Amino acid sequence: MTQATNVRGATMATSSAGLTAAGAETVYDTGATLQYAIGGKAYTKSAVTDGVTPTLDGNGDALDTLIANQGCVLVWAINSAGTVAIFQSDVVAMEDGAFLETPDFPTFDEDTWCAFAYQVLKAGSTAGTITIGSSNWNATGFTNSIVNVHTLPARPQTS
Repeated sequence: MTQATNVRGATMATSSAGLTAAGAETVYDTGATLQYAIGGKAYTKSAVTDGVTPTLDGNGDALDTLIANQGCVLVWAINSAGTVAIFQSDVVAMEDGAFLETPDFPTFDEDTWCAFAYQVLKAGSTAGTITIGSSNWNATGFTNSIVNVHTLPARPQTS
């Protein structure tokens, strides 16, 4: 019998964090304890209330702002230390509330970060400048929708 070599464990959320980001605030919440695995090793993160939304991505790079008729996708992820980070897709143009080209998920190191949600951000024609982490989630002309995941699907749902 041949034994498999170089088989590694999964990186995935094993429970839903219940991520929310809404209202006249800039913070996020998770409604539940998040259980997740990175490379097969199990971790747990207690529920977060009024967590500070990152203004830099998990690599330390500045996040792009959105202006009217632009949108993007954020991937919310967590590392083995329990640090929550976001990774941003390319900013793409929109017309009449729809993406002209569907944004792809951003790339990030899945050996270090476990995705637990993604968020579709849309700055409509009446939106001002939207700065992630400092603009309110209910800013005029701005919408966002969150999908909690165990692993990322092939493409983000954008409508």
